[in-house]
Amino acid sequence: MRRRFLAVVAAFLSLLVLPFSGLPAQAQEAGAEASESGLTISTPYPAQVIEPRETVNLSLTVRNRDLPPQIVYLDVREAPEGWTTRFSGGGRTVKAVYVDTDDTVSVSLKLEPPEDVPAGTYRFVVVARGEDAEAELPIELTVEEKLPPRLKLDVELPTLRGSPNTTFRYRATLENEGDEEILVNLDAEAPEGFQVTFKLRFGSEEVTSIPLKAGESKSLDIEVRPPRQTPADEYKIRVRAQGGEAFAALTLTAVVTGRPDLDVTTPDGRLSGRATAGRENPFKIVVRNRGSAPARDVEMSAFEPSGWSVEFDPKRIPEIPPDGEQEVVARIKPSEKAVAGDYMLTIRANAQGESDSAELRITVVTSTLWGVVGIALIAVALGVVGLAVARFGRR
Repeated sequence: MRRRFLAVVAAFLSLLVLPFSGLPAQAQEAGAEASESGLTISTPYPAQVIEPRETVNLSLTVRNRDLPPQIVYLDVREAPEGWTTRFSGGGRTVKAVYVDTDDTVSVSLKLEPPEDVPAGTYRFVVVARGEDAEAELPIELTVEEKLPPRLKLDVELPTLRGSPNTTFRYRATLENEGDEEILVNLDAEAPEGFQVTFKLRFGSEEVTSIPLKAGESKSLDIEVRPPRQTPADEYKIRVRAQGGEAFAALTLTAVVTGRPDLDVTTPDGRLSGRATAGRENPFKIVVRNRGSAPARDVEMSAFEPSGWSVEFDPKRIPEIPPDGEQEVVARIKPSEKAVAGDYMLTIRANAQGESDSAELRITVVTSTLWGVVGIALIAVALGVVGLAVARFGRR
């Protein structure tokens, strides 16, 4: 009984609550439908940033929701002084559009500023007025002065040090600080014989021009190669970047410390000679320094055939200045058992990690003493044979 009583009470209460709960929902739905009916006017971009003397064309959409078909008149209220406004559609200037029920019509609004318009924010109100409905659309245009074309060129380390064999590599950044894309040309003014190349960071191809979008920056490697014989000194390299009216430049410094460059040869350039087996044979050697720094503590050495000996006078040269030379006597002694013929011998000069060598072709001849001894033996043999024939031939 108790359960049946509770069920009856619950059913009675639900009957009382149900009508009241449905009324607000129905009213809310009706209000939503009412709020969606009428005229609306819209544009995708109601707030824009423009440049001075730039004309703006806005695409507008007029919508009729649940209203009878009607003519909708268009107007611009609160237009700033000096601005020209015009509606157009179908290739003509228009003042109104016809919109059917639940339909839309597109129209264009042209906003043209005066010639001397100053920078600032300008507001407009576009009005669409029908028979018994009206809609408004606020428009905002901000006029900003266009940034002039401007380039910025920076380098991490403007001064580098190295030898004439060094590739001086400078890391630079090129930035377009203007509002337009530009094509930037790169060039350099360097001392005679210096080679300057430009590469994009992490790239291998050389470039002479780079396109840069507005506000974009790119990393560059500027490589400078001095001539091999460059004297020790400081050298300036002027790098320029130009795109239209935009220009940027910087100065790089390459400090060339210099290094020796040895060359081993003979006074007449001939790398051959004759030597007698078992005898000391003097050969003149010339050591030249073609580098840009003195060659100090130059030590002479040789790689000779087995059983040979080579001595130098002098063995060590204290210093050879740039573009200087030193004559050395190499005393070459072939082995006493050396067979007549051609042999190769290497002469080397070493100084502070720099070295050079020359290969000499030595033609070995036997001693003339052995030739005389041989002739004497032959003469003795012939004499013995002659005496034997004279003595025993008579019998």
